[in-house]
Amino acid sequence: MKSEHHPLMPQTRLDELLAELQSRLNAVLATRDRVHALLEAVVSVGSELDLETVLRRITETATKLVDAGYGALGVIGQKNTLIQFIPVGLTEEEIARIEHWPHGLGLLGLLIKDARPLRLGRISDHPASYGFPPGHPPMGTFLGVPIRVRDEVFGNLYLTEKRGGGEFDEDDEAIVIALATAAGVAVENARLYEESRRREIWLQASSEVTTNLLSGADPRQVLSLVAARAREISDADLVQVLLPDLSRQSLIVEVAEGEGAQELPGTAFEVSATLAGDVFTQGEPVSDVDMQRAPYPDSPLRRLGYGPGVMVPLGRVPAVRGVLVLAKRSGRLPFSGADQQMLQAFAGQAAIALELAESRRDAERLGLLEDRDRIAKDLHDVVIQRLFATAMTLMSTIRLIERPEAAKRVQHAIDELDETIRQIRSSIFALQGSGEEAMPSLRGQIVELVEGAAGHLGFMPGLRMEGQIDTMVSAPVAEHLLAVLREALSNVVRHSHAGRADVLVEAAGAQLVLVVTDNGVGLEETERRSGLRNIEERAARLGGAAGLETPETGGTRLRWQVPL
Repeated sequence: MKSEHHPLMPQTRLDELLAELQSRLNAVLATRDRVHALLEAVVSVGSELDLETVLRRITETATKLVDAGYGALGVIGQKNTLIQFIPVGLTEEEIARIEHWPHGLGLLGLLIKDARPLRLGRISDHPASYGFPPGHPPMGTFLGVPIRVRDEVFGNLYLTEKRGGGEFDEDDEAIVIALATAAGVAVENARLYEESRRREIWLQASSEVTTNLLSGADPRQVLSLVAARAREISDADLVQVLLPDLSRQSLIVEVAEGEGAQELPGTAFEVSATLAGDVFTQGEPVSDVDMQRAPYPDSPLRRLGYGPGVMVPLGRVPAVRGVLVLAKRSGRLPFSGADQQMLQAFAGQAAIALELAESRRDAERLGLLEDRDRIAKDLHDVVIQRLFATAMTLMSTIRLIERPEAAKRVQHAIDELDETIRQIRSSIFALQGSGEEAMPSLRGQIVELVEGAAGHLGFMPGLRMEGQIDTMVSAPVAEHLLAVLREALSNVVRHSHAGRADVLVEAAGAQLVLVVTDNGVGLEETERRSGLRNIEERAARLGGAAGLETPETGGTRLRWQVPL
């Protein structure tokens, strides 16, 4: 009996040893496979240079390595809040049902404040658990690991719902920590590559903008180029160039590039109620990780649903020429400090180039005005004087002509010369104006009123202007002067029945004088009082005086005089 039972004992022990060996071999093989998978993941993550692609690949790889049902990567921004949240494992329908993404409160906030790995068997049992937003799927097991870029905590990896119903173990934690270390290097490389690429684009764009401006390109075309290059530099979804209106109370979208840009030109940003207005008045750049939380609820960017934004001034106080506005869609990474520095330098160079181009245009305009002034002076000093001398010669010759028909023809020639002199004088005033792009000069407006009265009178009134009318007469006084001249000419048309009228406007010393004379029948006393009342009131308002008299030769003379 003994000889039959003894051989069974060693066999049983051997089976146990073989089973244990098989189990350890399986563990070694599983570890080898996980190590291989980790190495492949490190290589895969490190081979990509686009930052947003790197972040998603890190999240997907971590989820796969520890067999998690869900994974996410949260990027930490200013004030220890999550500025970007990249989920993995949720369907589009599940994402749509979630009311809002985490902002960094509760358990996620604990990982931000205390950047150490955290492993839980049940999320809801932890005292810092904040719960899930409405529409969020239920989750139990949890593993959180920080991602460091040098000494900075860039973000956290969040992994939940270990498949198979188990919990995350120490091996899972070690693998994710190793992946997070490699991820930090990959993020840093992606950042450096992105900054290097953008710096190269920035240098090219700055050179292109400056060359175009200084070569005489249309400013609007150059502003479009500025917007397009700024968008390329910053990878923004929308870029706008805002310029102030004449009152400087609003900023108008002059140029827009990006999503929905065709609807934006002409949109007004109130200087007193928008971030862009703050940048314009203070001359300092402003960035916001989420325009939806901006302090101005009526901001156009907020209404359009944009998230991260940055605004930089075009120039420095007090010569800020506009604002360059860049925005990204909600959920995208905000603009970095490097982005803001490059954009600020780009906007500053664009502002300098705009100023140089404006100076060049001013020089060209000044040259044009000098040419006009020279032509006007030649017309006045040479052409008019010769025509006037010819007319005087003809007038003295009329007395020597015996035949009435010949005298009549000479008189007609004198009248034509007189009319030609008046037309040349009007042309001189037009040449001495400010140009078509600016508001008409005071001289030009006076000429326009006098020429307008000619159609009602049936003849061209004489006009003489003396002194520096355009420079010495202020805008309020000019407004009164034009109103008085308009009313005086109207009175001549309606009441005088004149065949000749003359207008003198003189700015000499500290006085502005307007004299309107006609050779008509004069005004009756009632007409004299009613016609003069408004004119006297305007003179008195400016500290001057007005008077209406009848010259010895007949007709009427209005004299309106105010201090300058």
